[in-house]
Amino acid sequence: MTKSLRRLFQPKSIAIIGGGAWCEQVIKQSVGMGFSGEIWPVHPKATEISGHQAYASLTDLPVAPDAVFIGVNRHATVGLVARLSEMGAGGAVCFASGFAEAVAEDETGDDLQEQLVAAAGEMPILGPNCYGFVNALDGALLWPDQHGCQRVDRGVAILTQSSNIAINLTMQRRGLPIAYVVTCGNMAQTSQARIASALIEDPRVTAVGLHIEGFSDLRDWEALAAKAYAKGVPLVALKVGASEQAQQATVSHTASLAGSDAGAQAFLDRLGIPRLSALPDLLETLKLLHCYGPLPSGDIASISCSGGEASLIADMSVETTLSFPPLTNHQEAQLRDALGPMVALNNPLDYHTYIWRDEDAMARAWSGMTGDSIAMTFSIVDYPTTDAADWGCATGAALKVRADTGARFAVVATLPELMSPKVATELMAGGVVPFLGLREALAATQAAANLGAPKQQPVCLPGTAEATQILTEAEAKQALAAYGVLTPQNRTVRGADEVAAVVAQLRPPFAIKGVGLAHKSEHAAVQLEVQAEDAATVAANIGTAEVLIEEMITGTVAELLVGVIRDPAHGFVLTLGAGGVLTEILRDTVSMLLPVQASDIETALTTLSCAPLLSGYRGKPAANTASIVEAVLAVQAYVLANAETLSEVEINPLLCTPDRAVAVDALIRKALP
Repeated sequence: MTKSLRRLFQPKSIAIIGGGAWCEQVIKQSVGMGFSGEIWPVHPKATEISGHQAYASLTDLPVAPDAVFIGVNRHATVGLVARLSEMGAGGAVCFASGFAEAVAEDETGDDLQEQLVAAAGEMPILGPNCYGFVNALDGALLWPDQHGCQRVDRGVAILTQSSNIAINLTMQRRGLPIAYVVTCGNMAQTSQARIASALIEDPRVTAVGLHIEGFSDLRDWEALAAKAYAKGVPLVALKVGASEQAQQATVSHTASLAGSDAGAQAFLDRLGIPRLSALPDLLETLKLLHCYGPLPSGDIASISCSGGEASLIADMSVETTLSFPPLTNHQEAQLRDALGPMVALNNPLDYHTYIWRDEDAMARAWSGMTGDSIAMTFSIVDYPTTDAADWGCATGAALKVRADTGARFAVVATLPELMSPKVATELMAGGVVPFLGLREALAATQAAANLGAPKQQPVCLPGTAEATQILTEAEAKQALAAYGVLTPQNRTVRGADEVAAVVAQLRPPFAIKGVGLAHKSEHAAVQLEVQAEDAATVAANIGTAEVLIEEMITGTVAELLVGVIRDPAHGFVLTLGAGGVLTEILRDTVSMLLPVQASDIETALTTLSCAPLLSGYRGKPAANTASIVEAVLAVQAYVLANAETLSEVEINPLLCTPDRAVAVDALIRKALP
């Protein structure tokens, strides 16, 4: 843990500034957690608070405190932070609200927050507008409310901007050992990524769960992901809300296809951080990671004494990336020895109730569903709420499987309420994951199997200049062609004489398009398969002063969309998908952040629903994948060279043939140079 944050999060002395119930609660909670250091209340009038000697001012303290809870109004907070920084205090929690988060109600909030940051100087502060932290490893905390943490020797860290969500998460009774809970509030000075980076230096932290409302400094997050991966500390995230994408009048299909959250998802993918969609999923994932760390694959096995449960987990897994490998000969032999001839052997397995309450036999059967090819084995057990102890045989069998085989093993209650905190804690202590909820178990397992190495190349940060210029199609094609994008032979013309001259130079049939329209097909301003003798008439009927005449591309296997939009919160979002006039109906896309490598593009193309068309569908020829990749890389080269001014670029469609990939329509929006 970095030196400054270590002193804050692992203090030997804490000071509590202010009076009232909030400050008294900080003292009460510190005592309740068994904090062994000094506790110094600071209040100008009180002589004693909650049984501890009070000090009239900061100058009366014996020494500069390691960690300080500031429980006074926002204006007084600024002055106190400045004084603490001068004293050499370790850090402070700024509890007061009314700073940047309240700027809609009070326009001075931003200025006050800037003053707070300036006052802190090099001293780390949490918040403002936050509850602080709980260190359950050392019993040290600055926390003005109830919490559910208990002392642990090792465990996970949880970081969130929301203090209320943090309180709720500490109240979990799922057997999860929580080492740290930190609330970030406004993150005026110390970002969530930097806090996480400090916490993973504590060797007692096994995994980190991040509740993220928005990314700030992307470089901090990239550094965190690289550091966590190098240390072997897995990160998982619950990202909420839309990105802070600028409110711009986007004109491309790509913007609506990518959606407001595509940048955030692409950034997490790039960092190798799996994303969960609900708080229970986050907690269950952290339990799994605490026990076993990342999983080597998504191959799972399930055993239950009910065919209904076997069918249920099989059906629920369909929407995931998890799979049930067939049983090996060794597994079948072990299972047959434990279960006899009356059980049909499959994965998932319904082992019936022949051996129920025979703990040793249950353990032998359950062990038969483990193996080198299985990343996680589930035993589905719903403990009765009437007398859970009556099913202690299941707990004992699971613990025996783990002790005898060393395999990754979990007991899963299909409903969260059908496993008591006592059972969950007992299983966790024995190295067995107690999953509360079948859906949650599958989500956690998928997340643990999808942890990956972060990309080493940093994302391209976009410029901020307002994009007011839309290039014509011919101009856009010319700009992209200069970077290697293939385009058809074309000319922009005005009037019948110019049409006739160009038609004589190009090879029919032609596509004739109106110039100056972003979505030409919506204005009936695109005519295809036009023969030379009809060109003048068609051009006159398009309805625009200028038209673009270009040679048609033949032998098309598939149409793709290649688009990039500027997302100020995350970088440049590259979207690949099914192209053409139905692109927004099909919504068959995948998004990544620039820069990408050729291998990234190849992998992304295989995830599209239209991928069979690219590889040759029902005897049709395959598209030239190498040419598609070259086209995308050429678009990327243009974007990177124009990052300061570019807002969006789109090719739709990119016509893919067995020989090449050709951009037959292009759009570019950028700022004026």
